[in-house]
Amino acid sequence: MKRSLLVLLIIISIMLTSCTSGSANVRFTKENYPKIDGSTATIPLSENMASKLLTLAPEEAKAFIKHNTTHYAYLNLLEGKADIIFVTEPSSEELELAKKAGIELEVVPVVKEAFVFLVNKENPVDTISTKQLQDIYQGKIKNWKELEGPDKAILPYQRPENSGSQTIMVNMVMKGINIMDAPKDLIPSAMEGLIEVIASYNNSDRAIGYSVYYFANSMYNKETIKFVKIDGVEPNNETIKTGQYPYTSAYYAVLKKTESKDSNARKLLAWILSDEGQKLAEQSGYVPLR
Repeated sequence: MKRSLLVLLIIISIMLTSCTSGSANVRFTKENYPKIDGSTATIPLSENMASKLLTLAPEEAKAFIKHNTTHYAYLNLLEGKADIIFVTEPSSEELELAKKAGIELEVVPVVKEAFVFLVNKENPVDTISTKQLQDIYQGKIKNWKELEGPDKAILPYQRPENSGSQTIMVNMVMKGINIMDAPKDLIPSAMEGLIEVIASYNNSDRAIGYSVYYFANSMYNKETIKFVKIDGVEPNNETIKTGQYPYTSAYYAVLKKTESKDSNARKLLAWILSDEGQKLAEQSGYVPLR
């Protein structure tokens, strides 16, 4: 996807060395804590940060933090209802909305993530290539037998437009190739809905879908699903951390470029990029940047 000049996408393998040693000197209260929003899969990160920095019990942090999913988080940031959001990369529509609003976005990776494909454990197919995935989602490969699986029609599930996982699918996997239109019953509105249909007995050897690693592995894991190897590489914490897994991505902190250098939103960003912040992210189940 072509990046607009209105967006500053900072992707650095070793983040901001000035923020990596020890704990950032930050003091927050409920009153001055930045307004946060984000995707479903970053809720635990936001809750654990609030719990740590505000000395809240887990139940208090859960009540204090509200995420409205990726697209609505972007809208809230653009409308001034959020100071900083934790999300996947912006979609082309979200970039266009920022451009129309005259807002320059700053997009900073805070933890590593991966984009994963899911099938039911009853399906014998364990590995798929990028080319095969592109062919499946163009409608060129329609039967599992073409992938040395059962003689069954493939049910390729998608996510709604502007959801975080759909944006990653379009940008990282399809790479400019048009994805086929899917009927509404193959586009679950929620990530857990997609996992449920793949985990179900009725779709045991037919369905394939996609999600982000943290959500499918930690937040909504189902015993009857498995992660497909991509080009022979299994997605796990180690292959994601080293970048060996081909669909390695990130969760980003996104804020307005005009956000003041001494604002509490920037102080929170500096803290999550510090050693202490990265340690908390890892303890929360995420893959740290380093």
